[in-house]
Amino acid sequence: MGPAEALAILGAGLAAGAVNAVVGSGSLITFPTLLAFGFPPVVANVSNNVGQVPGNVSGAIGYRRELAGQRARLVRLGAIAAAGSAGGAAALLSLPAASFQVIVPVLILTACALVLAQPWLSARIIARRDRRAGSHGDPAAAAGAGGRESLSPVLRVGVLTSAAYGGYFGAAQGVLVIGLLGTFLDETMQRVNGAKNVLVTVVNGVAAIIYVAFAHVDWLIVLLIAVGSAVGGAFGARIGRRLPPLALRIFVVLIGVISAVKLLFF
Repeated sequence: MGPAEALAILGAGLAAGAVNAVVGSGSLITFPTLLAFGFPPVVANVSNNVGQVPGNVSGAIGYRRELAGQRARLVRLGAIAAAGSAGGAAALLSLPAASFQVIVPVLILTACALVLAQPWLSARIIARRDRRAGSHGDPAAAAGAGGRESLSPVLRVGVLTSAAYGGYFGAAQGVLVIGLLGTFLDETMQRVNGAKNVLVTVVNGVAAIIYVAFAHVDWLIVLLIAVGSAVGGAFGARIGRRLPPLALRIFVVLIGVISAVKLLFF
């Protein structure tokens, strides 16, 4: 890897960390970058996952105010997410590498669709929050009761499934988690996004442990993405909401589509 490639990967990690904190699809930037430089898809995926963890942590820390009162809830959902992530990571390591090249383009295109659909999904969630707030009072105040609410079985299964997806590949898993939490919890979008950052950190952290133990990890890639994503995650949590949402989504989707085409036809 030459200096230019290293700088590009560092920059992709920086952008991915910021995007992950706000949207949740940063791997659609780093993964295609690694493919463009000729890294094998499975090695690129594994190394990218491990490198993203510091960015996930910094993004979660950046939302610590929104996490107040959610500890008990996130402990319960985090345990489910850890189990799902372990299953997804095990599937990645047990299936042939050729399967990954066939499956991942479909997952990438699905992730791109989710990124485009997120504004509509967010609007639906906000409208639902407003209706509930008008009928039952402030949902954020109700959620501050220590996280003792009953968690829907559908939410539990959804978190397990999205975590398995995250452990296997994970691009735009944050969009899935935002949709689940926003639909089944009486919370504001900012508090939902903070909870999403914690659960994605759990998913990527568990998968990273398994990958480090059982897979081939390119540690130079990990270092570059880790440094970039950690800085980007803190940046995204602080001022990422000021970025033009449409421009950000179009950029992420274009990269994702190019990456899917590369895997399918080259």
